[in-house]
Amino acid sequence: MNPLKILLTVHQFLPEYFSGTEILTYSVAQALIKAGHEVCVFTGFPARTHLPDAQRFDTYDLDGMKVHRFYYAHVPMGEQAVVTEIEYDNRLTARYFTGLLESFAPDLVHFFHLSRLGSGLIDATVSAAIPAFYTPTDFWSVCPTSQLLLAGGKVCAGPSATGGNCVRHVAELTRGAAVKRVSKLVPDWAVELATRLTANGILPNYPMSSEIAAMSRRRPFVVERLNWLCRIISPTKLMTGVLTANGVEPKRITQSAYGIDMQAYNASTVEPLGVRVLTIGFIGTLAPHKGCHVLIEAFRKLDVAKVRLKIYGNLADFPDYVTRLRTIAAGADNINFCGTFPNAEVANVIATFDLLVVPSLWYENTPLVVYSALAAKRPVIASHFPGLAEAVTDGENGLLFEPGNVQALVQGFAKLLAEPNLIAQLSQNCRPPKSSVQYVDELLAIYAQYLGASHKPQIPQAARLFEQLEQSTGQGYIAGWAVIANDVPALIEILADSKVLSHTTRFLPRPDVKASFARQGVSFSSDNVGFVVSLTKPFDRNDLKMRVSGKDGVTAEFDLGAVAPGSSAQFPTNCYVGIDQEQQPKS
Repeated sequence: MNPLKILLTVHQFLPEYFSGTEILTYSVAQALIKAGHEVCVFTGFPARTHLPDAQRFDTYDLDGMKVHRFYYAHVPMGEQAVVTEIEYDNRLTARYFTGLLESFAPDLVHFFHLSRLGSGLIDATVSAAIPAFYTPTDFWSVCPTSQLLLAGGKVCAGPSATGGNCVRHVAELTRGAAVKRVSKLVPDWAVELATRLTANGILPNYPMSSEIAAMSRRRPFVVERLNWLCRIISPTKLMTGVLTANGVEPKRITQSAYGIDMQAYNASTVEPLGVRVLTIGFIGTLAPHKGCHVLIEAFRKLDVAKVRLKIYGNLADFPDYVTRLRTIAAGADNINFCGTFPNAEVANVIATFDLLVVPSLWYENTPLVVYSALAAKRPVIASHFPGLAEAVTDGENGLLFEPGNVQALVQGFAKLLAEPNLIAQLSQNCRPPKSSVQYVDELLAIYAQYLGASHKPQIPQAARLFEQLEQSTGQGYIAGWAVIANDVPALIEILADSKVLSHTTRFLPRPDVKASFARQGVSFSSDNVGFVVSLTKPFDRNDLKMRVSGKDGVTAEFDLGAVAPGSSAQFPTNCYVGIDQEQQPKS
């Protein structure tokens, strides 16, 4: 195969984030690079402070890859004010991605995660007639929390027809204790009816009605776009079942388990226990859905002289939960909280265990750490969920127990302690998983079916063309607001010597501006009068002009130097412009 240019997306990425999806994406990228292909990554990162839209993007280099980064936050951005809609249909990121597709010109795009980026990236890709692929590493495409896990730890069957159960669940998670108490009193049928009437615009507007309507639209919106993809590479039968049950066409799905880097594993089997101490390991996110508290509670019921527990995970991500874990573990000298480690050391860390425990309380999509344990010939004790049970066979290469059942986990440990040879037998039965090279070879074979002149992607009519948002490492911008002919603008252009340098047709809500005009007796159709115009080259504002165009063709053109940052001015054709701030591009 000739060298390809491949664009990958993931919700967060190294070096700051290194959980399963991030490591999978990184390992695929590195295997592709070693095979002679060029890789670029688009990812998300939490914004620590308020940022103008033009400052939400930057780039960095990582191990032979250019990484483009979006600083996300749960706030209005771009021209969108409904935060729930932005979560799955972020038009700001889609416009940036459109520019990235044009500048990088990939042969294909492979989405490893779309959370924090939005499924509008699929619109941008298919609109550009670029083959697009998707590996779902969790349930984000059908579940707004990605976990199919309800409050109280109950497993969710998936979104209802109108998404009313998602509305209830997200409200319980985000709206405080009072809402949670009231929510429990409202029957399911009432929530479904209210959600359907809200989504159809039958009920009058009320607080959060726009958010509820957006939540109701979420699943059909995302699933429609999944059905535009060339292929979906599903890692488990569980994932395939969830996707098809929610409307994804089975013909689009190819089954392929993940691969891991196998080079570091010596695959030495575990010796029979005899009189030595049983070393139990946990590696994962220290969050409630991962069930580490279940493990510690079970471990505390064992003879301390026979066992020890090593817990690896970031102690800062979920501090309240870690405090809970430390409280449960208090006084147990044989429980060690070991923090994190570089991913390159995973084989060495697992080699210090006799077995790995995965006590998850949600539908795990076969976490990579399970494959790592099997590669190291370390048996796995795991919650009996379908995805985990595809890799762990009870009594063969590990043990399965009822999720959340502390006593059932205790019984599993007791069985190993009572039968000293059992752990060695389970270890011998651990089969090596697929390697990263094998996995990438499978991906390349799938890609090959959709590359070249013989394949012309079908562009759905519903796919939207997004205005390109220029991307650079240090983008410049001019931000402010504009009103023309007593209404919202339709187009703003920045010109130099009559040449358009940049423009925007996307406008942000500015209720403060609308309220100010209303006090003067002027009202206009919406409050979307804010703008950010990007500039990629250094500029002298006194050499630039701005042109504001209204919906009915009325325009106003003036010297930008006439409006200083922090001020506003009036121009002919009843045009008012305010400049809030501006920034020169960084060299």
